[in-house]
Parts: sequence; C-alpha cells; structure tokens
Amino acid sequence: MPFIINIQNNDWSTIKEGGMNDLHETDILTKVTKYNLIRAGRMLHIDIHEALHGQLAGKFVAVPNLISIVAKQEYQGVGETEAQALSDCLVKIKDVAIEKMMPTHKNRAEGEES
Repeated sequence: MPFIINIQNNDWSTIKEGGMNDLHETDILTKVTKYNLIRAGRMLHIDIHEALHGQLAGKFVAVPNLISIVAKQEYQGVGETEAQALSDCLVKIKDVAIEKMMPTHKNRAEGEES
C-alpha cells in the first residue's frame, strides 16, 4: 500500500489507513524545503530535511548541494527548527568556496569524503 500524506495547509498527517506502518523500521522519510544561494554567479542549493519517520543527525538537517553532488557533512547544518538548521549551515559555508564544500570526483566515485 503506498504511503499517502495530506499536504494541504502544512498538515502532514497520514490520510490513508496504515500510514507510517507502511515504512520499514530503518526507512527515513523527510519533508524537504529548498533554498537557493547565489554566490559568485553560481547557484548552490540548500535542502532542509525534516524527519517525518526515522532518525537524522537532528530534527532538521540543511544539506548544501549541486543537485547531484551533496556537500561534505562538515558543511551541513543541524537544528531543532528549520531556521536553526539553515543558520547553522550558512555559518559553516560563509567563507567557503563552493568547490571546497563538495567531495572530490575521485572520492565521490569511491564513496568516500575528502
């Protein structure tokens, strides 16, 4: 049975019988809010993940990315609210070039962080 949620008026309650029971215990389901930061003529995306099911590093996690490339964990923000996670992320990336935030091509291929 698919997992269906009610997203009207920010009501994320389940609207189908079973709801969260349709997910595996180890699954993580997040609600994502997107921000875009334009720096030096380049677009950096920041996705704020709110855990609806499962555990993240915090209630909210802000993840800088270039769509298909996710920033190193050290540049990701964590907080008890969306605003705190975004603020934590922005503090961490303030003086960092976009290229430095991202894992190197070699490390991405090997599944490691640089």
